[in-house]
This record gives sequence, C-alpha cells and structure tokens, in this order.
Amino acid sequence: MAYRSGNPRYQRQTSLKELGEDGQERLYNAKVLVIGAGGLGCPALQYLVAAGVGTIGIADHDQVSLSNLHRQVLYSTDDIGLSKALRAADILASLNTEIEINAINTLLTSSNSLDIISQYDIILDGTDNFASRYMINDACVILDKTLVYGAISRFEGQVAIFNDRKEGEISTNYRDLFPDIPAEGEIQNCEETGVLGVLPGIIGCMMASETIKLIAGIGDPLINRLITYNTLNNQIYELEIQALPDTRLLIPSNAGEFKQTDYDWLCSGVSMPELEPDLFTQMLDHSEISVIDVRETHEIPLINEFEHQNIPLSVFRSKLASISADTVILFCQAGKRSAQAAKIMSEYYGNSKKIYSLKGGIINWKK
Repeated sequence: MAYRSGNPRYQRQTSLKELGEDGQERLYNAKVLVIGAGGLGCPALQYLVAAGVGTIGIADHDQVSLSNLHRQVLYSTDDIGLSKALRAADILASLNTEIEINAINTLLTSSNSLDIISQYDIILDGTDNFASRYMINDACVILDKTLVYGAISRFEGQVAIFNDRKEGEISTNYRDLFPDIPAEGEIQNCEETGVLGVLPGIIGCMMASETIKLIAGIGDPLINRLITYNTLNNQIYELEIQALPDTRLLIPSNAGEFKQTDYDWLCSGVSMPELEPDLFTQMLDHSEISVIDVRETHEIPLINEFEHQNIPLSVFRSKLASISADTVILFCQAGKRSAQAAKIMSEYYGNSKKIYSLKGGIINWKK
C-alpha cells in the first residue's frame, strides 16, 4: 500500500516544516527492527508505531513476567506468561492499523540473526546482555545496517548510533565503545542492580527519536556520539566515539565466519590457554608443533616467517579431524577468533591434545 498524503493521523507531525509530508512518506517506507520488547523496546515500539514507521519487526523470545510490569508498560497483569513479541504486536496493531508489524518470537542467534536483520533498514538494540549486543553489532557491520543502541542501569542510561556514515567521519561500531568484552560479573545487569522504572521509558523514547530523525533526515542524530542521562540529577553528558584501528579485526569478516562464532562463550569469561608472543616464537622451533592460522584466506598481513596451515574459522569445525599434531597453536588477527577455535578444538579432542591461542594475535606478535 502506498503512502496516503494528507492522512489526518499524522497531521500534528506533518505540520512540522522540518518533517512535512516528505518526511512522513520516508517513515512509511522505512523498515525498523526492534530487538528486545522489554524496558527499552516497549516505549520505542509505541512511538515508532504511532509515528507511522511502515514496517516494524519485534524480535523477542521471552515471556511477560510480573517483575517486568513496573517498567514495561506496554503490558498488563493479564499478559503474564504470554510471548512478549506476539503480545506486543497485538497491542500495537490496535494503535496503528495502517502499518505492518511482524512478531519474531524466537531467540536471535549467530545462525539466524543475519537473515532476520537483513530484512530491515535500521536496527534498535534493546537487549540487556553483552553476548546479544556484540552479536547484533557484528551482524549490523557485516550487513551495513544502522544500529541504534541503548542501555540502562539503576538511574542512568545511554544512547548512541553506530555503523552510520557522517560526512568527514569514519563510522563507528559498538566495539569502538567497548573493545574489550567485560569480564564475567564486572558489569551487572538490571536484574542484579535494579532500575528506576521511568528510566527505560526515557531512554527508549530517545532511541525512537533518533530513529525518526535518521529516517526523516532531520536534526543532528547521535552518529558516532554517545549520550548518558542520569535521572537523579538530570545531568546529560555527551562524548564522541572514535573508530579504533583494531576493532574491525574482532568482527567476523563474512557471514560464514559469523555463523560459526559462539557469542555466549566469548562473553562468558571462560578462556583457553594463551601463549605470550615471546614463548610462541620459542615454540616455533619445535617440528612436532602444528601452527594454524584461523583467519580467512584474504586477510593480511601475510605470514611467511614460519610454516603454518590456514584453516579459517568459518570452516574450522569441518576440518578438525585433519589436525594430527599433539600440540597445536592457533592464531588470528587479534586473538579472539583463535581463542574460539581453541575452544571448538578442545571440545572435539578433549585432553588428548595441547591447544593454545596466540595472545593478542599475529598483529601483536609482529610488533
């Protein structure tokens, strides 16, 4: 269905000269995916639906619980035990009958998230755990999708826009803000620390506002910038985010590699034995050791300083049986993928082999 100009539903919005009918039509033609129909997702969804975003996806596998209701005000007591995605879609459909709302009642994983995210223009991350945030970020980078990020804790929240281009700047991603995955227990979630009920409403509305600005082409969206807001003192801080040279190396380079990445494990704090660069150099003299590069074949720098095999992480599982050495050293660009490959190999061989990952990757070794 084509956009109908002069729709009285949006009259207060189209009367804004900065937005007008052209901006409203852009909203109608846009496709937005909200991941997480919880504290952040509920207010964001309500205002995106009301604003007339033409196609909205709601991805959430969780069910409504009593402890949700003080902040997830889209739901009521009667909804306890029901699917958040399905129930949210039903409620929102009655708010605006002129748009398409897709309920995705499934857990997003590295196996299915690329297929789901690829169908939308802008992604809102309303999740509450690091595994999901890194996975969603990496998927958006691979698919070149704009990511609107929000997070909350206790009395403070933050909003930023990643993977969108601003004139004269390099686009940033979530890993530029958090290049190192926090250790387990280092940063607690809302279930552990609590959250003031109105806070996700404020931050979720800010996420919706930034999304509308992006789609309609108005204002100055928070591209490469992060805003934090504190409800206790109403202080707002803004900082610029810079693209770091090594963060892109931590992101899977293609869909195959992405689907092989275990984000839950990467964010679990469990680590495999790592070799310091100096010890790695010493061990290269031992002929019975097998050294394996788990990067994709096109990645640089090329390595000609020592003998090694190349088994990309994207096909690593299928090649495990071909690794015969009793001691194996794995390396990648920065050490993240080789650590994951070491985990995969350890699960396959158990204690029958000594398996190491080069700490800091080949970039660090070359330094």
